[in-house]
Amino acid sequence: MSLLLGKTEAELIDFARGLGEAPFRGKQLYRAIYRRRVADVGQMTELSGPLRGRISAVAGVTATTVVDVFRSVDGTRRYLLRLGDGQEVEAVFIPEERRDTICISCQVGCAVGCTFCMTAQLGVKRNMTAGEIISQVVIVLNEVYGAGVAPPHGTNIVFMGMGESFLNYREVIASIRLMADEKGLGIHPRRVTVSTSGIVPRIDELGREPVRPRLAISLSATTDERRTELIPLNRRYPLSELMRACREYPLGERERLTFEYVMLDGVNDTDEDARRLVRLLAGVRAKVNLIPHNPAPELPYRSSPPDRLLSFQKILVGRGVPAFIRRPRGQDVSAACGQLAARRQEA
Repeated sequence: MSLLLGKTEAELIDFARGLGEAPFRGKQLYRAIYRRRVADVGQMTELSGPLRGRISAVAGVTATTVVDVFRSVDGTRRYLLRLGDGQEVEAVFIPEERRDTICISCQVGCAVGCTFCMTAQLGVKRNMTAGEIISQVVIVLNEVYGAGVAPPHGTNIVFMGMGESFLNYREVIASIRLMADEKGLGIHPRRVTVSTSGIVPRIDELGREPVRPRLAISLSATTDERRTELIPLNRRYPLSELMRACREYPLGERERLTFEYVMLDGVNDTDEDARRLVRLLAGVRAKVNLIPHNPAPELPYRSSPPDRLLSFQKILVGRGVPAFIRRPRGQDVSAACGQLAARRQEA
């Protein structure tokens, strides 16, 4: 059976024509799926009953379903989702006073193997399609607010769930283009952040995209030796190549590259690491998110203590690099950064 979520308006017009319908029926489908976030063809009341029946016989909106929702004491929600082939992924909803953030996955598992991340323990099983990627946003928005109900304030999307975005580049970009369409979900690319562990050719390619999200780099070390220990991909794209791509990356007038730095006690958190990080970011309009490591029994690290986090931040800020300590959210339900591993219960 064909799935409609993930198709462009032009593709849905072609789908309608294939049923012997006029092009405007395809536009109606597009608005129902993306603008109203209708997940069941039978509920698309702008279409006649007989037409809904004919569509339902050959197509559905999405095959993604909710297995469970885990709710944190801080309001964060972790969604365990099942895809059409039975594989499971996770998305996270993070409410805040002025905006909401939905953290989404782009692969089932991850191939990069970062040693401080639980998702790496899964390996990679497959890429997700654009429709599967968008289904996470639709499901979360509908579960939190109701189908077709606009969020009361802005929604940010971050590709920081399971998977390496740039190992599924084509489908990630296709999903961003669909999310950005004002006739559909209408999520502006400035509200979308794609994170990568540093696949240099795709960084260069993203800089040439006409519809371009924000870019975040998972850095977490200031020497090649240490970064290779933490992020094995560094062997292929060492810091010199990664920082060259970052310096050449085109930025908007008020845009900065975000560098994510997971703080690991006694591993990458010394004053000298902070000073090296300042030198490494020279020539890049950057900001740094310092992320306390979120624990898991399977991982061999501890988070840097609070005083070390503050000292590290002080060095960066004192040398002109904006740096922010990210408060963990959803840690009690395994929803925090680096904890996603398709668990069926809290850790």
